[in-house]
Amino acid sequence: MSPLNVLVIGAGVAGAATAILLAERGIDVDLIDVKADVPTSGSGITLQGNALRVLRDLGVWDEASSHGYCFDTLGFRAPDGTLLAELPDARTGGEDLPATMGMYRPTLARILLEHAASLGVKARFGVCVQELDRDDTGVTATFEDQTNGRYDLVVGADGLRSRTRSQIGIDIEPQGTGMGIWRVFAPRPDSVTRTDLTYGGTCYIAGYCPTGRDTLYAYLVEDAQDRSALTPDEALETMRTLAADYHGPWDDIRDGMTDSSRINYTRFESHVVDGPWHRGRVVLIGDAAHSCPPTLAQGAAQALEDAAVLADVVVKHHDIDDAMWDEFTDRRLERAKAVVDSSVQLGRWMLDHEQGDVPGLMHRISEILTIPA
Repeated sequence: MSPLNVLVIGAGVAGAATAILLAERGIDVDLIDVKADVPTSGSGITLQGNALRVLRDLGVWDEASSHGYCFDTLGFRAPDGTLLAELPDARTGGEDLPATMGMYRPTLARILLEHAASLGVKARFGVCVQELDRDDTGVTATFEDQTNGRYDLVVGADGLRSRTRSQIGIDIEPQGTGMGIWRVFAPRPDSVTRTDLTYGGTCYIAGYCPTGRDTLYAYLVEDAQDRSALTPDEALETMRTLAADYHGPWDDIRDGMTDSSRINYTRFESHVVDGPWHRGRVVLIGDAAHSCPPTLAQGAAQALEDAAVLADVVVKHHDIDDAMWDEFTDRRLERAKAVVDSSVQLGRWMLDHEQGDVPGLMHRISEILTIPA
């Protein structure tokens, strides 16, 4: 079989990982992103063991872990800061990897894209696809600058608002779940050495995750509302006011919340393309195919699993045919849907003030995720 030629649309976690895994197997990869450059600002990211397993397969685990912050327990606190429980976190990536790692999202992006470039991936930024013309043997992509390229496979990894999704006729859009989240990227005090979660108080959830020796991101989950009219300084003051209801390590975190440019507010959204994620030779992965609120911290992990499985089936099968797509769908759809449904369920219990079986749900999902995708 002649070498494949693949276009990956979207240079985030899902797209960069796909590009790496295909390129290291000798496949020609063009990687494009509508953004003008590699992101240099943002917040933190929580990566559980099943995500770390894929980072190891990508060949970036050593570098990523040197920049991140790894931990193996999960704490639960009362709003006054009292530690209620400290539990061993599930090692879904296997016993030879930490349970969880936090890191700065732009750092992970840089590591992945630099590794992709070292493998010959041709990345272009500020590039958008105007049209995808599909036929039985490939896809012709026309870019907005009126250039075009012919590809054996196109991977739409272009996120929650995926343009690729609409271009191939999938009209599902993410829907709000009723919650919104404040995030801040801030200095890490010595009192923060893992994720601790507080349920209740002013907000539904107050939590934090160390992202490096000196940094963390902290978050507060509230009812979804329009916060767009707030100035940066007003947003900072709003989050500080909400955080004032939480103590213990939160007192130290709040002291470091001084930079309004580090505050971010978004609403929880969710969707699943409930059926094959491909149309012809164009396939969706990551947030383009499925998205979930971060109540299980599995967004990036599921995107990385998509990339790993897609690369595996592309290389395993001699042709891009129904057998390949059937295997991809069998290995990814139900697993991703289980994560999305469970993430939404956790939020629904809180919104409905219902005492659901949170430990049981989290245990069931951990058992699923411990088995490689």
